[in-house]
Amino acid sequence: MSFEQVQADFIAHIKDPDNSPKPSDIEDRRMKIYRELFFNNIENFVASAFPVLKSLYTADNWQRLVRQFFVEHDCKSPYFLEISREFLNYLESDYIQRDCDPRFMYELAHYEWIELDVSICERDKDERMKQSELELDTALFVSSTMRCVHYEFPVHQIQEEFQPQSPEGGPYCFVVYRDLDDETQFISVNLLTVMLLDAITTAPGTSITELCLNIAKQLPHFTSEQLAIGAQQILQQFVALGIVVDKRSSSTLFA
Repeated sequence: MSFEQVQADFIAHIKDPDNSPKPSDIEDRRMKIYRELFFNNIENFVASAFPVLKSLYTADNWQRLVRQFFVEHDCKSPYFLEISREFLNYLESDYIQRDCDPRFMYELAHYEWIELDVSICERDKDERMKQSELELDTALFVSSTMRCVHYEFPVHQIQEEFQPQSPEGGPYCFVVYRDLDDETQFISVNLLTVMLLDAITTAPGTSITELCLNIAKQLPHFTSEQLAIGAQQILQQFVALGIVVDKRSSSTLFA
């Protein structure tokens, strides 16, 4: 038997011991150590990233979910954030929900992952606090630690005692960001605010005037001038929170 085949058999048994026999030349006591070590590491990574999701499952159902991910998904990275990202990708693309899974499973997992991503992502060194008032022609930039998301379910309220069975009252829109003390925060916003922040993210350096001219095409009940008044007020509040920032070319750290 080739070394590559031995490796393949070893990995297959580690991932799925119930359906893949262990290599014949390794005693089960040793294999048990490997089986538990690898699976427990994966389970710890996933549980740490998605604590609310885990709390909604019985221990057996949670173990089965993580085992299925371990068996079916080929993780390319050993890093904590990357494993949690791959678990999220697995839920989105390959996983078929079971009866014990909540309908909001993916949305909740996505929200928890966004909070994790924001908490550990590196801040762009070219960012700095904006000191001046926003004018209609001010070049706009958003913080590299900001994420704008929206969901059909109220993911920020979900817990063991509150598990909605169907979407109601949405969409639920949030800005998740790191504040000036590097603490992760979130605020609820409306769809217009989402449109503003998404537009700035897509075209950094744009102005309020340019933004509102484009958004007015999607919202014909408002003029660009009306939109600009509201946008200026909202974005000025975001300056104070460190969500809207200035950019500079020097390497000085964010103040």
